[in-house]
Amino acid sequence: MLPSSTNVFKALFKADLLIQWRNRRAVFMVLLIPVFILFCWKNAVAKIGPYFVLSTCLTLGLISIGLMGYSATITRDRDKGVFQRLRVAPFNPALIMASKLLVQLMMIFVLTILIFVSGYYFDGITISTQGYVVTFFTALIGGAVYLSLGQLITGLITNPESVNGATRMIYFVFIMVGMLGELGTLGDKFKTVSIWSPYGTVKAIISTGMQPGHWDMISTQALAFCLIYAVVFAGIGIRKFRWAVK
Repeated sequence: MLPSSTNVFKALFKADLLIQWRNRRAVFMVLLIPVFILFCWKNAVAKIGPYFVLSTCLTLGLISIGLMGYSATITRDRDKGVFQRLRVAPFNPALIMASKLLVQLMMIFVLTILIFVSGYYFDGITISTQGYVVTFFTALIGGAVYLSLGQLITGLITNPESVNGATRMIYFVFIMVGMLGELGTLGDKFKTVSIWSPYGTVKAIISTGMQPGHWDMISTQALAFCLIYAVVFAGIGIRKFRWAVK
């Protein structure tokens, strides 16, 4: 008798949680780096605004989860032949990826709570109840953008070292060009590119989500861009993905 999809998913999910626990140092780094940045920016809150600070730190955390967390996990399992062994099992292969995505969604949830709690205790930042709720949804959408980007990278690149190098380079580019471009340091053209880049659009919906009363047409356009990025990245990444290195 074949196991039910529910039982298979539970087993896969428990295994993925165990893997996360074994790699807890990397997980803690992904979660704590944005919190550390938030702590360091304590004196900047009054100058650049609490929503800018919170949304920037949360966006950086989402980038870390999608690029440094998800893509690294997928690449490691593929390189070790985990996917190849699981695919011969009598269940839908989609359950494998669904389990890993659920773990990353939990990471996004934990990260968002950490940012909110740290913002309150470190910087005295509070937002409305509605703002907290909306931000959770915008964080999930933003997380989907970077998870799909991680999927795109693992779909186009199979070599583990190349994936690691690509994710680090993209992470650096997003941070430097995104943040500096948004502030206008690199000129008007880079500022425009930054605003409508994955970094800029995700940060925009998170920042506006913290103050729902300020949601406008630009925020809606940023949301549309986020959805487009997620669909395009995921579509290409899934189509090009290979379950084995060779």
